[in-house]
Amino acid sequence: MASNTTTTTDTTSQDYRVFNFCAGPSTLPLPVLKQARDEFFNYKGTGMSVMELSHRSKVFDEIIETAESNLRTLLSIPSNYRILFFQGGGMGQFAATYLNLQASKYAHEKRAKLGKELVCDYLVTGSWSEGAVKECKRLGGNANLVIDTKDSKYSHIPDKSTWKLSPPEETAYVYYCDNETIHGVEFDPDAVTSIVDPSVPIICDISSNILSRPIDISKFGVLVAGAQKNMGPAGATLVIVRDDLLERPQDVVPKAVSQLPTVFDYALFAKAKSLLNTPSTYTIYMCGLVYKWVIDQGGVEGMQRLREKRSGILYDVIDKYPDFYHGFVAKQNRSSMNPVFTLPNEELSAQFLKESQELGMVQMKGHRSLGGIRPSLYNALPVEAVEHLVKFMEEFYQKHK
Repeated sequence: MASNTTTTTDTTSQDYRVFNFCAGPSTLPLPVLKQARDEFFNYKGTGMSVMELSHRSKVFDEIIETAESNLRTLLSIPSNYRILFFQGGGMGQFAATYLNLQASKYAHEKRAKLGKELVCDYLVTGSWSEGAVKECKRLGGNANLVIDTKDSKYSHIPDKSTWKLSPPEETAYVYYCDNETIHGVEFDPDAVTSIVDPSVPIICDISSNILSRPIDISKFGVLVAGAQKNMGPAGATLVIVRDDLLERPQDVVPKAVSQLPTVFDYALFAKAKSLLNTPSTYTIYMCGLVYKWVIDQGGVEGMQRLREKRSGILYDVIDKYPDFYHGFVAKQNRSSMNPVFTLPNEELSAQFLKESQELGMVQMKGHRSLGGIRPSLYNALPVEAVEHLVKFMEEFYQKHK
């Protein structure tokens, strides 16, 4: 049986571990899990678990402040950006990003100058960006599809020469998902920031590839990420937002402000340092442990080296047997976090999943909307797990080709 530390078939042993390829909630680093276990009942002599600590206590202040400080270091977040922890998951941010940008002084002044509502530009390359644009329209937003690859089953990102960006003076923001977890599509670094006018804020969903490679935060207006991919357990959503987008017009109260729920208001959360209401305290604590672990592994640059090694090993096998392990995303756009592929028929897919699970590799079934196989390769997944997988893939191919 596969294990990150020891090999044992005793499923009741604390050393028993499988290789968890789940797309989320995802595998967590073993050192993080062990530290959380050791601190679970009595955190630093308080006689309480972090789960029991008041979010208004000095002890929790230290937890969240250390987490923010380490994240700022890891991502080189400039001083004019706020780090906020919300609940509601990535889907909650579909609405929050739209409503907060519409409520900003920036958008209000731009609307007044233009004399009409601004356009919200969306790059639709998978289910998550599709969900975001649907929410924008549901809330009455004037959405423009810069690209939409649904007809091609989200198999590629079109050449930038075909993108239909709105004129900068008419645009509220540009929104995209950097890595589509379900469809396995990932943007190249700087792909969007290199073409969007600097005057237009870019909103980026980096839920499933945050901390896996360097990113220039200063080129974005807002970045959002659910915790349960590369940062920690489910329960918290990270928002990184530029200070000027938190400003509100003083002379009027735009309709967008009155429509913005308090629990999604970036400006109020920034003022309260994420403590406007009771936050997901334990998830934030776990994220803080992960941030420290990433620092110990060589930071984001260290994670990038491991990311490239893991995905390279897997894609080598997929490319070796393309008619058997069919990767349907264009090579230049395929994800290093969420590779997706199909087998020749559903029976083989079911057999693949059954046999791999017997060998200690779990949760590789593709999303229910897509099918196939999806072994997610997040930061905490050891290279050993991918080596174990590709060995199985070679043997499975030889038996069923």
